[in-house]
Amino acid sequence: MTYKQSYSTEEIKEKALLIGVHTQVSEYDFESTMSELEALSETCGLEVKATLTQNLNDIHPRHYMGKGKIQEVQDAVHFHDIDVIVTNDELTTAQSKHLNEVLGIKIIDRTQLILDIFALRAKSKEGKLQVEYAQLDYLLPRLMGHGKSLSRLGGGIGTRGPGETKLETDRRHIRTRMNEIKRKLKEVEIHRERYRHQRTQNDIFQIALVGYTNAGKSTWFNVLTEDGTYEKDQLFATLDPKTRQITLNDGFQLVISDTVGFIQKLPTTLIEAFKSTLEEAKQADLLIHVVDSSHPEAKVQYDTVEQLIKELNMEQIPQVVLFNKRDLTENVPPISSFPSKSVSARDERDKTEVRQLLMAQLKKQLTYYEKTIKVSEGDTLYALKRQTLITSLDFNEQDETYHIQGYRK
Repeated sequence: MTYKQSYSTEEIKEKALLIGVHTQVSEYDFESTMSELEALSETCGLEVKATLTQNLNDIHPRHYMGKGKIQEVQDAVHFHDIDVIVTNDELTTAQSKHLNEVLGIKIIDRTQLILDIFALRAKSKEGKLQVEYAQLDYLLPRLMGHGKSLSRLGGGIGTRGPGETKLETDRRHIRTRMNEIKRKLKEVEIHRERYRHQRTQNDIFQIALVGYTNAGKSTWFNVLTEDGTYEKDQLFATLDPKTRQITLNDGFQLVISDTVGFIQKLPTTLIEAFKSTLEEAKQADLLIHVVDSSHPEAKVQYDTVEQLIKELNMEQIPQVVLFNKRDLTENVPPISSFPSKSVSARDERDKTEVRQLLMAQLKKQLTYYEKTIKVSEGDTLYALKRQTLITSLDFNEQDETYHIQGYRK
């Protein structure tokens, strides 16, 4: 008798329990951060089975939650056969250690979750280096006291040196690697700065797309540049900075950059590690803030991005707002003090109107000029078409001259 053995190719997902503490002094909308934690967990391939939350004045210094709530967490772990617990806040080494001891289960915090997604999404050499640096920066202070749970955080880097403990060796290798990554990223930053300086020297107008993760920045980047940049309905689809040239008004050339999506409770390690990514936005002459108007927390997401723009000292940069995904919602978009428009990237008329909105903003920021040139000065006319926003071009047959009106930097 022969037996047939069958194998399933379906990936078995780890079952997750989400836990969060709502403190009285939190600057974030608690419910939206918990919804976001669920989306982040699912993006990481976890199957969310349950959520437990607690209202406290302050997060518990040892166990994150109060002791009574920890018992509820233990019960939920057994009831749902949970593989991993995900916390809505970044844990200290002590909190992670004590939770691990009490619950005897893998504990992952919000920062680790975001770092994992970034590691999945990074495609370029620079993006991968930035993610690795952020992961090591997160790991280093947590080496002490993790014991057996250290391996899940990526411990064991390098080999044991003479006369050193394993912990000292790990720390030394991590610091060495971080310094090496810093040097490589500095080279990239210098290279990028050279290009930015060149664009400034050539008076090239620069636009940067900013917005909450999954708001549709890459979609509009593709629309405006007619490029094939990776776009997908998922969190942090774009990590690597991209800059392309676009043409407005049949000639005026400017550059536009796509940036990493913002999120509530964005880990400080990531803000530092992705400094060069956000540097493109900081150097911009104009920001296009893309908002997902179909999202139930559109106002929270809008405010989060505006707050991060202030924290990054970018609030002085002029801004236009695109309330995106109009075709997916009947919601009234948030009120903005900036020039704005409700749009859908699927509507051809909106694509035209966004370009018109950009041109109207450009006119506010550029300097008006008038110039008369001879018909023989073809090179000058060509340069003006590329480097300035020409609004009127009249040919005088009598003296064979062009009278030009437009805007320039």
